[in-house]
Amino acid sequence: MSTATTGTPSIPAGGGRPRPGLGSRLAALSRLVELGAGTVDPGLLEDATQVLLRAGDRLKLSSEHTVVALAGGTGSGKSSLFNSVSGLELSPTGVRRPTTSRTHACVWGLEGAGPLLDWLQIEWRHRFARASALDKGDGHLHGLILLDLPDHDSIRALTDHEADRLIGIADLVVWVLDPQKYADASTHLRYIAELSGHDAVTVYALNHADRLSPEELAECVADLTRLLEKEGVKNPRVVATSAAVPRGSEDLKAVLADAVSRRRAAIQRLEADVERVTRAMSELLPETDPAASPATVDAARRVGLTDALCDATGVPAIGEAMENVYAARSATWVGWPYARWAGRLQGDPLKNLRLGELRAEIGDVPGGEVSAQPAEVDNAVQALADGLSAGMHESWRSRVRQAARSHIRDIPRAMADELSLIAPRLDRVPGSWRLLQLWQWLLVVIFVAGLAWCGATLAYGVLGAGAPPSALGGLSDLGTLPWVGLIMISALGLGVLSAVAARNFVVLAAGKEREHVEREMRRRVAALSESLVIAPVEHELGRHHDFYEALRSLQA
Repeated sequence: MSTATTGTPSIPAGGGRPRPGLGSRLAALSRLVELGAGTVDPGLLEDATQVLLRAGDRLKLSSEHTVVALAGGTGSGKSSLFNSVSGLELSPTGVRRPTTSRTHACVWGLEGAGPLLDWLQIEWRHRFARASALDKGDGHLHGLILLDLPDHDSIRALTDHEADRLIGIADLVVWVLDPQKYADASTHLRYIAELSGHDAVTVYALNHADRLSPEELAECVADLTRLLEKEGVKNPRVVATSAAVPRGSEDLKAVLADAVSRRRAAIQRLEADVERVTRAMSELLPETDPAASPATVDAARRVGLTDALCDATGVPAIGEAMENVYAARSATWVGWPYARWAGRLQGDPLKNLRLGELRAEIGDVPGGEVSAQPAEVDNAVQALADGLSAGMHESWRSRVRQAARSHIRDIPRAMADELSLIAPRLDRVPGSWRLLQLWQWLLVVIFVAGLAWCGATLAYGVLGAGAPPSALGGLSDLGTLPWVGLIMISALGLGVLSAVAARNFVVLAAGKEREHVEREMRRRVAALSESLVIAPVEHELGRHHDFYEALRSLQA
């Protein structure tokens, strides 16, 4: 270093402890950056990320030093003021553009300043320290790192970028303004307006005060204060300075000494940066209270989605068709044969029901008429997303819709595959049907046998057709006819009664089978809707809830 010794020894710096609340706000901001990916404007997220990085870096470095940046345009007297405050001719002065091409730093108190100057990227040859012999009168500035920045209106892009960077990370910024150019639009629009909210860590030095009479100075200070307030600066701190007269920088030194003694400028700067990002994030608040938006999908909406998807897949139609086909096919096995034979004259009941190919359709759901209808699936999913995202900010509404539709192309096929696994076999024949059929044919045989007995009795006993076989001698006995007739009538009656009973049994069994099939189909459809729709939606709802919880913590 110089008194000029260039360079600063790299002594480990002690980390500063932020005031209670800043740590939790930084944690909330970090959470917002994490949750805002894909929803919040990337530029805003990048800004917030940079604030977090700066905060992390600054809090690790010396809390015993306060970084103050002197910023201003060419001709404002910034470098002269830097030399006046430091009491040394450290920074070149002049009228050429730009006067200061590299940042110069003057340090009051070397211990722990090295890592901080490295972070500020100050070149070693532009670092200066106040020698202890010279510090006797400026002990109140111990811990100050004063930076003379390149002119912010520099025509050199490199130095202009360096000024921007250091203005963005300095603990305290002193804007050095010329009385003739303090209303310069480039300064106000480019910097001061953007740093509104940083009032506690911004000072405005109206330089060259020696050129003005007391009345003119008072008028300029009042006018500058009015302009700053118009730009959004609530309580502007304006000090008059002059590097051309003795003690012309004493008021500014007093402000700097106060900032150094409080050791709060670094924390206040970070708080102001966080507050600026908070205001930008707050623009994402919807008109309604975000807390009113659900964090999960409620049971009613789950059931509603399942119902809609079942309708889209035709689950009720499949159950009804299965019941009808089941009952119609059973007539072939358990119906009274005589009634069935008579019914053939009226046509096939399956053809009348137009259900002859239903088994093939159910077994091959994806390509059949009972497959899931993509348009109805889309409507059901869209209705769920719209209902859940009502009142949200449009960016979050879009995220919820995208989450709900993330598997929209897979849903019809997945449901078809699931339902095809449990589609009922319409060609199966229960064992009870076979027993009932055997019973029906036994009654048919009894009736036919009785009819044959009656015919033979009439032939042998009435018409005298001859003698009956010796083994069937009773065929000529007319007295057997009433008994045989009774047996025949009983067979017919039992046949009709058993057919009706069997029909009722089959219908009851078909109804239970339908309930079982529909219940199993609903269960599988509900499971698919849970994994393909509800789970992604609840993930976004959870992110939305956590995002605004973090934003509320940030605003606290």
